[in-house]
Amino acid sequence: GSQHTNHPPEILQIKTCASLDRPHVPAPFSLLQDGETFTYRPARGLAVGDPHTAAAGWAFPFPGVLLLEDFLSRAEEAELVRAMDQDPWKPSQSGRRKQDYGPKVNFKKQKLRAGCFVGLPSFSQDIVKRMKAHPILEGFLPVEQCNLDYLPERGSAIDPHLDDWWLWGERLVSLNLLSKTVLSMSCDSENSIQLFLVPCKEVTVAVHLPRRSLVVLYGAARYKWKHAIHRKHIEHRRVCITFRELSTEFSLGGKHENLGKELLDIALSFQGKPV
Repeated sequence: GSQHTNHPPEILQIKTCASLDRPHVPAPFSLLQDGETFTYRPARGLAVGDPHTAAAGWAFPFPGVLLLEDFLSRAEEAELVRAMDQDPWKPSQSGRRKQDYGPKVNFKKQKLRAGCFVGLPSFSQDIVKRMKAHPILEGFLPVEQCNLDYLPERGSAIDPHLDDWWLWGERLVSLNLLSKTVLSMSCDSENSIQLFLVPCKEVTVAVHLPRRSLVVLYGAARYKWKHAIHRKHIEHRRVCITFRELSTEFSLGGKHENLGKELLDIALSFQGKPV
């Protein structure tokens, strides 16, 4: 598919743009340094250079991000977090705590079994139904749910990473609860983005996630760009619910479709407790 191509994105030079609220003549592109920051603008699907940096006035298309604001009401958010807090949270890496609902996986050996998995939690059933009403999430069948709890006092963060794609499918869906944060997208492969002729090996795109928003990463944003959350972007307690679907290998017609179907039947019983 097109998401696996390595063509450099087209760069747009924004000289005057009302929605950016300022007329601007960009700096010559050769002045851009590695690590310049861009901000994702959902309405336009562009990563736009931050003001007062050499990237100001530049933008490039940034496909593969869907952001739905106010996905839940405040009352629904409070009820969800209350339900999660009734189960124990396990310590995780980088100051996070977690609750997992999913199969037992060894990614290095590519081994998978149901283990203690008895399904996604009952409180997720309505969320999943609501998500699937969006065209980009049509046919989305979550087989795994991971709840993460971030607190500034614990220095909670998550390092830049790409989610596995042997087991997990194209769409990664996360619900951001209790406080706003920033998803930092970086692309540091050897096929670095060529901003004109300037190799910007570590361009960062900030995707601002409001409280109670739902974000979906797919296509290039899923397979080419690492995502992270830095400590400085955790200002208050943040709870995140991430849902993952199965890859084609475990789906209908795939090599392991029977195991995939068994795991989906378990997941979608919505009778689960954290494993």
